Amino acid sequence: MSSRVYQFAFRDLDTAYRRFFLGVGKFPRFKKKGKNDSFTIDAGGKLIPIGGTRIKLPFIGWVTTFEGCPQGEVKKVTIRRQAEDWYISFAIEQEREKPPLKNETIGIDLGISDWAYLSNGEVFSSLKPYKELQKKLSRYKIEITN
Repeated sequence: MSSRVYQFAFRDLDTAYRRFFLGVGKFPRFKKKGKNDSFTIDAGGKLIPIGGTRIKLPFIGWVTTFEGCPQGEVKKVTIRRQAEDWYISFAIEQEREKPPLKNETIGIDLGISDWAYLSNGEVFSSLKPYKELQKKLSRYKIEITN
């Protein structure tokens, strides 16, 4: 077994104690062996190539998956057992596209016939729940005559 498995376990324990002492979480409990077993591995700083239905994991070897995986490279892999089945999840690091910065300001006017009018000319129609339920409400009207 890789020494990285133990490092990830101690990292998770450190996170649990920090959360406990900050008052965010409860006191960490030990995991019972045989229930929801899981462990995390990585390739010692290298990236693990994935793609297709067969993956070569460090220290484990070739693993066949039920579904095909997308092409890419993985930083760490978590393997988990639930209900006598094994599941694998990948942590992939991708660069996000930064949205273009716009300094455009828009004014909003809430209306009666339509829900909102924007200063750029866009109009959002109202949900009109009263008109949709008007027929249903008319059935419940009770007329009192003297």
